[in-house]
Amino acid sequence: MKFKTTDFIKGILSLVISQILIKIFGVIYSLYITNKTGFGDEGNAIYMSGYQIYALLLTISSIGIPNAISKIISEKKSSRDYINIERTLRISIFIFSIVGFIGCVTLFLSANFIANKILEIPESKLSLMVLSPAIFFVSITSVIRGFCNGENKIYITAKSQFIEQVLKTIFTIIFVEIVSKISNNNTEAMAAIANFATTMATFLSLIYIFKKYLNVKNKNLNLNGENYPRERIIDIIKKVLKISVPMTISAILGSLGKNIDSVTVVRILKRIIGEELAIIKYGILSSKVDIIMVLPLSFNIAISTALIPEISKRKAVNDLDGIINKIEFSILITTMIGIPATFGLFAYSEKIFGLLFPNAKQGYELLELASIGLTFSLLTQTINGILQGLGENKVPVYVAMIGVIIKVLANIILIPINGIYEKGAIIGNVLSAIVSFIIVYIVLKRKINLKPCLFKIVIKLIVLSSFMIITSLYIYKILIISLNKNISTIIAIISAIIIYSISIFVTKMINKNQILETVGNTEKN
Repeated sequence: MKFKTTDFIKGILSLVISQILIKIFGVIYSLYITNKTGFGDEGNAIYMSGYQIYALLLTISSIGIPNAISKIISEKKSSRDYINIERTLRISIFIFSIVGFIGCVTLFLSANFIANKILEIPESKLSLMVLSPAIFFVSITSVIRGFCNGENKIYITAKSQFIEQVLKTIFTIIFVEIVSKISNNNTEAMAAIANFATTMATFLSLIYIFKKYLNVKNKNLNLNGENYPRERIIDIIKKVLKISVPMTISAILGSLGKNIDSVTVVRILKRIIGEELAIIKYGILSSKVDIIMVLPLSFNIAISTALIPEISKRKAVNDLDGIINKIEFSILITTMIGIPATFGLFAYSEKIFGLLFPNAKQGYELLELASIGLTFSLLTQTINGILQGLGENKVPVYVAMIGVIIKVLANIILIPINGIYEKGAIIGNVLSAIVSFIIVYIVLKRKINLKPCLFKIVIKLIVLSSFMIITSLYIYKILIISLNKNISTIIAIISAIIIYSISIFVTKMINKNQILETVGNTEKN
């Protein structure tokens, strides 16, 4: 028997590897600016408040586009409709170039109003202005990434994301160092130049992926396909918008949680504990906690990104067994990532903060609380990708709307309570994640008859994760006697990963046949 890896798993692996490297570099520059003299939690508050507004406009102009384009391209490719693939691509680039340009100009011109009236952090004005061109660059990049994903060239997307992050890290460190010397560690100036590094990185990433796109287009769109009629421009626009708008709205609502925090946390807390302390607490929440929490979420996004074109392709040829196979495997892998990550972050939160932020250790208890909602967020992320691949684009929108309502109410009610403060924002995130998961899982169960019982899988993984944590903490206690705290923490975390991985194989959480059915095809030599 000869084993062949499928494009589905190649895509997931390339994205996972790139996300691991991206997050390593992301942690490097985040640690640098957080521990940089004159930057710290206050600088992070300015930096992240500006970045979150940029991210919201970026969501409007680009997020949802790659998945929508990849879905359309994969469906057309399965029917060998190469003529309309090219037309769809060219029209999409034109449309979203305009959308990106509007977003760029809007952010630049409204920077002063947003900084002073919405965020109430006047120092973020310059950060917003220097970020504005990035919206235009990413809008075009997103369409091209969608094309590459639909053409089963997900590795190109992964590579472009990695290049962007590496450049962002390098530029951030270089630019901040230069500005810190020129401005005598001026926090506002350093925060602005750190955001300018993002703009530079997105521009160079666009140049890279555009060159790759030309190579793929010239090779793949000159093939002999079926003689389909050329679709009208208006029909293509309608189709792209019909798929992308719900995805974009869902992504906007999903990202609103951070924007809700950027608007409400400082605004509410500064009337209770003073502006300076309120900004510092928001800096802890928006930078240190988010940096760590986003790691498992970004790894898992590889699954949902690869799922959408894969399920769309199989749906186009009525391969129901293939669809169910991919769904069950993806949910299993997501759960296997989420539960041990939740246990690990909860148990090691204080040690992780001491390791990563030696000059700004405050806030580890927020990470403990945030970890409770992690598995629910991961599963919601994966199931949303499944539903979008199945054409159920409106469900994630409704779910995201409910999540936003819960988040807003939680912030308004809980943040002012004495002794809770910024924990109220985290509680809102957890409640939103739990409710969102319950809804999307019920919808999926009604849509697809899933064979594995999620409850049984969760119980097994909780037992394995508990064993992992108990064993690794015992190892930590032994090591701390002769080694320093940071080295003991690193070795204990690595041992936890090894223990969990071995226990997964010993207990046969994934059997050989399931891997072969999902990862590849078998054929006789």
